[in-house]
Amino acid sequence: MKTSAVIDQLKRRFPNEPEYYQAVQEVLESIEDVYNEHPEFEKANLIERLVIPDKIHSFRVTWVDDKGNVQTNMGYRVQHNNAIGPYKGGIRFHASVNLSILKFLAFEQTFKNALTTLPMGGAKGGSDFSPRGKSDAEIMRFCQAFVEGLWRVIGPNMDVPAGDIGVGGREVAYMFGKYKKLTGEFTGAFTGKGIEFGGSLLRPEATGYGNVYFLNEMLKTRNIALKGKKCLVSGSGNVAQYTCEKLLQMGAIPVTLSDSDGYIYDPDGIDEEKLKYVMELKNIYRGRIREYAEEYGCKYVAGGRPWGEKADIALPSATQNEIDKEDAEKLVANGIFAVSEGANMPSTPEAIEVFQKNKILYAPGKAANAGGVSVSGLEMTQNSERISWTAEQVDEKLKWIMRNIHENCVKYGTENDGYINYVKGANIAGFMKITKAMMAQGIL
Repeated sequence: MKTSAVIDQLKRRFPNEPEYYQAVQEVLESIEDVYNEHPEFEKANLIERLVIPDKIHSFRVTWVDDKGNVQTNMGYRVQHNNAIGPYKGGIRFHASVNLSILKFLAFEQTFKNALTTLPMGGAKGGSDFSPRGKSDAEIMRFCQAFVEGLWRVIGPNMDVPAGDIGVGGREVAYMFGKYKKLTGEFTGAFTGKGIEFGGSLLRPEATGYGNVYFLNEMLKTRNIALKGKKCLVSGSGNVAQYTCEKLLQMGAIPVTLSDSDGYIYDPDGIDEEKLKYVMELKNIYRGRIREYAEEYGCKYVAGGRPWGEKADIALPSATQNEIDKEDAEKLVANGIFAVSEGANMPSTPEAIEVFQKNKILYAPGKAANAGGVSVSGLEMTQNSERISWTAEQVDEKLKWIMRNIHENCVKYGTENDGYINYVKGANIAGFMKITKAMMAQGIL
């Protein structure tokens, strides 16, 4: 198998899907040598079967806004691979959503879920609908219309969606309610639900918490303490908020947050009181991060990203490709020694090359941000058994999962000079688990 040949073939068959090619190329380049050690994989055409989704569902979503106008959006669900368990992955509502992005996310999700040790396949879905500026009633009507196009292809043993960008507890609740109405069943068909109707404690916190737990494991490999380290965090939504919360709990100092309009830099640190303000600003009032700068008198850069500020650690927690080569070079020049991704594929391939060339501790999203889907898997378990665990129980399981993911990355990613290539380690660990399952189940 040659990665370049596979990518060329994908470009011919699926034109104009750059995010999808990028995700596939990054994985295949790191597993190419291992794959070629197994001629039985090539005979079974495993690579082609692994990179092309099992199923892609697309549908029109028609809904009525508050003015009585009929609106239409597109809805999608990409079910990538279910070799090790039911399809599992979030739903994203954002104007940028298209099939290329969802195929990349579903592909990445397949490997991420394999790393968790839980029996979950990979999927992703969403719509080009943007909740920003919409009323609660409009969001409810859209979510209900979206589920009308989705409900037949999801279920607790088939495909279990969760939230993602633009989809939080409110949206999941609306979708779950409509699913329950259509099926007449109360089953764990969604995760990220409210605690009152089958949700798991720590699910909102899990991606951010898990990212910091993974970061801490990385730092231990170089005998570095997290306490006192200044951290650049991008985003200001769920992942960024709980990344900051866990950093504070472990003695670190977050100094930046951002949104699509710009970023704030607070050299004194975003403490617990300031973080509470951010949570209320973003979660209740749907405000913009510039309001933080107005409230606390710190630096605000419109239209910018925080990667030029001085700090010790970077935790990109916003969206894909938010760190390019130039940003990575700035981070290295400013003394950053660790990058742990809370978002999905936030660093471009050129940026990753800069990190690895400079021997930066670099954790790809499929490993570092797997905490969210891990607790989603734990929520599925609780739903199946009709039980609920305490926050302490869930947190201990989350810590164990993140430690286990780190151990597998070290096992498969340690190079001859001792540098741990976490990209290679994560990809090979996930790849071996999925391919062994696919080989055992025959040609499907």
